[in-house]
Amino acid sequence: MLSAFTARPIVELKQRDKSKIECILAYGSECQTIRPAKLTCPPLGDRLLVGLNVGSLRIYRVNEPIDEAQAQNGSTTADERPSSAKSHAVDLMREEEKFSKYKIEQLAVVKEANLLVSLSNAVVSIHDLQTYELHETLVKTKGATTFAITSNIVKDPFGVPSIVSRLAVAVKRRVILWSWHDSELNPDTSEITLVTGVKTLTWATGTKLIAGLTSTYVLVDVETSNVTDIVGPGSIGGAAGQDGGRFGGVGVSTINYMGLGGAAPKPLASQLGEGELLLAKDINTLFIDTEGQSLGRRQIPWAIAPEAVGYSYPYLLALQATKGTLEVRNPQTLTLLQTISLPHASQLYISQPNISLAHAGKGFLVISERCIWRMGALEYDSQIDALVERGRLDEAISLLGMLEDALLKDKEGRMREIKMLKAQWLFDLRRYRESLDLFTEVSAPPERVIRLFPPLIAGNASSSAVAEESTEHKEQSDEHDTSHEDGKSGSPDLEKKQSTEETASKDAQSSHHPSTSDGGSINYPKLKAADEGPVLEGKDLKAATAELRPFLVSARTRLQRYLNPDGTLKDSQASIDASASRVQQAQELLLAHAPQTSEERRQQMLETAKLVDTTLFRAYMFASPSLAGPLFRLDNFCDPEVIKEKLTETERYNDLVDFFYGKKLHRQALELLERFGKEGQGDEKASQPAGPRRTVAYLQNLPPDLIDLIFRFVEWPLDEDPDCGMEVFLADSENAESLPRQRVLDFLQKKDKTLAVKYLKHVIMELNDMTPSFHQNLVEIYIQGLQDGRFGDKSAKTRWEKDTLDFLRNSRAYQPYKAIKLLPAEDPKFYEARAIVLSKMGQHRQALDIYVFKLKDPDKAEDYCNQVQLSEGSSLSPNFAKCSQPSLASDLQDKTTSIYHTLLSLYLSPPPPHKPQWGPALALLAKHGSRMPASSTLDLIPEVLPVKELESYFRGRIRGANSIVNETRVVASLRNSMAFSEEAKLGLGDGVPGANRGRGRSVLITEERVCGVCYKRFGGSAVKVLPK
Repeated sequence: MLSAFTARPIVELKQRDKSKIECILAYGSECQTIRPAKLTCPPLGDRLLVGLNVGSLRIYRVNEPIDEAQAQNGSTTADERPSSAKSHAVDLMREEEKFSKYKIEQLAVVKEANLLVSLSNAVVSIHDLQTYELHETLVKTKGATTFAITSNIVKDPFGVPSIVSRLAVAVKRRVILWSWHDSELNPDTSEITLVTGVKTLTWATGTKLIAGLTSTYVLVDVETSNVTDIVGPGSIGGAAGQDGGRFGGVGVSTINYMGLGGAAPKPLASQLGEGELLLAKDINTLFIDTEGQSLGRRQIPWAIAPEAVGYSYPYLLALQATKGTLEVRNPQTLTLLQTISLPHASQLYISQPNISLAHAGKGFLVISERCIWRMGALEYDSQIDALVERGRLDEAISLLGMLEDALLKDKEGRMREIKMLKAQWLFDLRRYRESLDLFTEVSAPPERVIRLFPPLIAGNASSSAVAEESTEHKEQSDEHDTSHEDGKSGSPDLEKKQSTEETASKDAQSSHHPSTSDGGSINYPKLKAADEGPVLEGKDLKAATAELRPFLVSARTRLQRYLNPDGTLKDSQASIDASASRVQQAQELLLAHAPQTSEERRQQMLETAKLVDTTLFRAYMFASPSLAGPLFRLDNFCDPEVIKEKLTETERYNDLVDFFYGKKLHRQALELLERFGKEGQGDEKASQPAGPRRTVAYLQNLPPDLIDLIFRFVEWPLDEDPDCGMEVFLADSENAESLPRQRVLDFLQKKDKTLAVKYLKHVIMELNDMTPSFHQNLVEIYIQGLQDGRFGDKSAKTRWEKDTLDFLRNSRAYQPYKAIKLLPAEDPKFYEARAIVLSKMGQHRQALDIYVFKLKDPDKAEDYCNQVQLSEGSSLSPNFAKCSQPSLASDLQDKTTSIYHTLLSLYLSPPPPHKPQWGPALALLAKHGSRMPASSTLDLIPEVLPVKELESYFRGRIRGANSIVNETRVVASLRNSMAFSEEAKLGLGDGVPGANRGRGRSVLITEERVCGVCYKRFGGSAVKVLPK
């Protein structure tokens, strides 16, 4: 069991002394607590008052205890060691034999008033605390059974603190109250009458009192005099006049060997932690708050009703007088932690907590009729270590939760380590969900959790794998030692030490078997060695792996807070948290070993992330292989060799490719795709990436800086399926558009001219790239293709010719003077191409000469003129463009040479040996005569041509002139209407919101009219009217 307290008798009555101890009181000038051994605290009270049954009061001086460990080590100096006169625990200073005529039943102190309160002969008396002389006997308290005193710091409405002490005395059914305010007695007293006689009084707060009655408990508010019944189990909360126990209508303590009868059990009460109280009557218990409401906790498993209960932070105490033992329990788990044998002990004395209950009762006294024991508490860290050593992990965790941070060394670290031990032992008990949930709660280092699993899941990090390596190393070292120790004997001291350690180890293992105490707390077995732990296989391994995955996902998320995908530490986190030290502490929680430098921390975190992701992958592959794929599509730190080996074994090549892509191992991924793409043509198995499409999709996602790798692995898709392979360069994606286009063009030209044309058309027409070199390259490829004439069929040739002419006609970025050199002048299939290029060079007459005399196609010649006319009209200024339409004035027409005039001159005045072409010339005059200068046009017409043939020409000219006149009239009318509208707006304000009659606005100035700005009368001054 735990050794939280040690009993040391400090007062023992001699055999010749026939008196008996009835009550005690411990107090001092600084505090009212007894100093525990091995614990640092403020100076202690050095007075102990003992009330005897003969009415005498003995005053003892309590000496400071010596730390035995320090005394043995010699750490105390000669000046610090007590003299022989102070070697005893207490020294009797004086004895007041006439303190009372009757036995002294109870003692208490009102320290700020320097008063001693006593109960003797059923009357409460007040004495001087220094001289112990009687000041006053409270006559009202005649017939008193008990009293209770409390002192509290209270602030008035202005925030000024003062000490308020209250004395509550139980007199039959009444509770009489006195109070002191900063050592001044309040002359007014109050009485509260209850339903039955009061047996015990316990202060719950500074203003609320728990009264234990004959049959029940009540909560009394001394300020408002409200009385609240407390409802509880059995004999605690029965109705008035009833008394029942857990096992029937009578209490267990009232049953004797003669049958029913005996004294009724005494109602007990004690304060626990902040805002908690314990009520106990017979074997029934009830935990309540300061409002009298039940906390809903189970009862303490007492077999025999206790004689007294108390609270010594942080333990619950119960004195079993019939057994002569003191029980120490955890108030949260109710587990029995320690049983101390104290023969004939009948009372507990725990000093009243004045300010903070957390520091009260660290040492207390136990009383019998002949002896007083001083209970010294061990250091809390030692108590925690003892609980952990004995396997009482739940109790250690509960105790750590109750203790304040200042009382322990690294409370958070101790709590985390103990919870991890508990989780590890739960794992050994095959309670995997509870274990992993607890590991997640404390943010356990992933390495510590992963090593619990076999190599199938944990790999080389498994404890069994480490044990095998250590075993092999040990065997090798043993062989080496044996070869060098022949003829030598071992050291006797070393053999003795080893035998002692083995014996201690066996004893420790035999004394830590799983057990359950009366409070339900589990004694966990000692942690087993790596090779002695449970073998995880089959269903157990699957169940454990299923619970491991959420833990690894949580650890992975926590690691991503501090690690970038490239393995560097995030710098922004230090500014987000309160300080960089908090970030460092949070990072070290994920590591099994504390790093010394930031580089070591980064390296350890990177190794931890690699272990977590690789283990998570193994867990997915073992339990749910379908979930392994999404892991590769996220940033991860998986070990490539492990992943490759595992996925290759299971033929999950698509997942392997995704993993290679995530780890930027593109060459390995593309080699794998090429191998299966070439070998698995037509194979549609999901596990194998057959065909070039998977490779093309992979290449499309590569960045432009890997262009050499793209050229290396795009060749075989271009050979297998050119259309599919070209998607690498033609896809509508950012990567494809940002590729270096000149390098791509050079690569495709070497591969195939057709692919180069396809790429150039995509870059020029879809991406609108106006780079002259690209346009010139496309022109040269088109012309070279026409010269080679290598086409599969006639339709391909026709389509090529059409594409060539359309590009020559529409593109403005190539260089015509270079293109014209590539076009043969006498080859009929290049006539129209030369005409288009000549047009780009501005040589319209030479272009029309090709259309009229070489191609002999008047329609194309006319279309050419129309295009030139439109292009020239759009290049002029807007006003001049309007005048260049068919409605332009005749004088302008006469001064402007038109492209149609050039064509007409070729028709009517052709160069030799060509003859005039009257038909196309007359058709041109009929359609476009109004666009040609009249004088020069008539000069071209020969005199022998009948006027009747020119009817359509003259009719068009007349119609054009009339159109100009009509247009001029319409424009003049519209301008007049617009001017009238504008004048109406200015003069009258028509159609203008807020115009206020325009210029016709009038303002009336009277003698009473004042300025809206300076508020002066206008009089004869000038007036300026504001717009509004």
